Amino acid sequence: MPYILSLVTFLPLVGALAIFAARLTSKSADATAPAARWIALITTLVTLAVSVVLVAGFDPANTGYQFVEMVPWFAGASYHLGVDGISILLVLLTAFLMPICILASWKSVETRVVEYMIAFLVLETLVIGVFTSLDLFLFYIFFEGTLVPMFLIIGIWGGQNRIYAAYKFFLYTLLGSVLMLLAMLWMAHEAGTTSIPELKRFAFDPAVQPILWLAFFASFAVKMPMWPVHTWLPDAHVQAPTAGSVILAGILLKLGGYGFILFNVPMFPMASEMFRPLVFTLSVIAIVYTSLVAWRQTDIKKLIAYSSVAHMGFVTLGIFAGNNIGMQGAIFQMISHGLISGALFLCVGVVYDRMHTREIAFYGGLTSKMPWYAAIFLMFTMANVGLPGTSGFIGEVLTMTGAYNASTWAALVAASGVIFSAVYALTLYRAVMFGEITNPKLETITDIDKRELLLFVPLIVGTIWLGVHPASVLDYTGPAVEALTSAYRAAIGG
Repeated sequence: MPYILSLVTFLPLVGALAIFAARLTSKSADATAPAARWIALITTLVTLAVSVVLVAGFDPANTGYQFVEMVPWFAGASYHLGVDGISILLVLLTAFLMPICILASWKSVETRVVEYMIAFLVLETLVIGVFTSLDLFLFYIFFEGTLVPMFLIIGIWGGQNRIYAAYKFFLYTLLGSVLMLLAMLWMAHEAGTTSIPELKRFAFDPAVQPILWLAFFASFAVKMPMWPVHTWLPDAHVQAPTAGSVILAGILLKLGGYGFILFNVPMFPMASEMFRPLVFTLSVIAIVYTSLVAWRQTDIKKLIAYSSVAHMGFVTLGIFAGNNIGMQGAIFQMISHGLISGALFLCVGVVYDRMHTREIAFYGGLTSKMPWYAAIFLMFTMANVGLPGTSGFIGEVLTMTGAYNASTWAALVAASGVIFSAVYALTLYRAVMFGEITNPKLETITDIDKRELLLFVPLIVGTIWLGVHPASVLDYTGPAVEALTSAYRAAIGG
């Protein structure tokens, strides 16, 4: 199918334009709101269908980029798209989560619905563009472009301190990317190309690699986020609307990990090997420290936000382990975390929509009033702590095995994070779900409805399916990862 990557990338933007056109022909924004919801939902579902067609037509055995599109653009740059076995699954994950986000916002977002739906559709185009870009500057435009709709989603539809959280999110991530832009300009001048596949094959001077590596690391470490540049994430999560938190944790954090895989490891292998101890140190600090911080939180959403930082620590361990199993585990963990963290934030949204508070102390004894909700929350709590049979188990085992092959001490310390995650997750579940209802306001709380159940079913299926059949991911990523790690080992002389 020709131009299928352009289609899957820009379909959401077409939907956003359709909503805008409907608003222009309507008498008021309130009158356009129902149409905006339906256009957004249909657009995201069609995008998901196209992404499924894309995956179905992909050849996992081919380690190169497929469905390539290239048109000269300006100053040597090109409109250059393509996907490999790694990026195609992240495109699918993005398309999978977006309809869920639209449905999650169906009733909870009642103000500026038109603008809200447009922001989400534009964000989807920009995120998919990051995963399909094969040109340096096209990548940068999409990568930085994601800041704008997310800034608006937090700043307009967020909580009480939304302005502070939105600006903190924007400034942290923007400042981190300035160094990356400077590095890109130097690389394009030095290599004489902006093509990412060609830059992967270009041998950059080992003396310059550390500088370039640090420039890209500054941007992607903030995006992940890695400790100690993680402090924007809890604020952004707490203030963002439920769907904003789902897409922030499920997709936007993965841009940093994907950036490491696309740039740092293949283009600067000597520097990646040199800085591995630094990355491992920051990763294990993130896993242990933020797990302990999560344990002491009083806000459910902030606890899950710190949990995301800890789980991203496993991702960076796997990426920079420099071996197949670690890299495979990192990619699997990113996809798994997208499903599990998204579901956990939806769980928070269910009770917040009813009680308008996320304070743990407010709740207790919900199993008697919300048995279906309690069962779903338990399932994703267990997945979050890596219970065998769920996708969380596969991701953690693979990343720690890969890390162990590279550094015994890092793997051992990281393994303690699995214990800590069980402590904070089960402590939260016990406080919210078990015991007697002591708060009279909870006497009238109702269990999840059909719309909310519809949100969780695909996430439940995905989490269990990947847990019992991880080959559905590993078969796609395996050849691409093998090519990447083989080139890496050859470059460092390993």
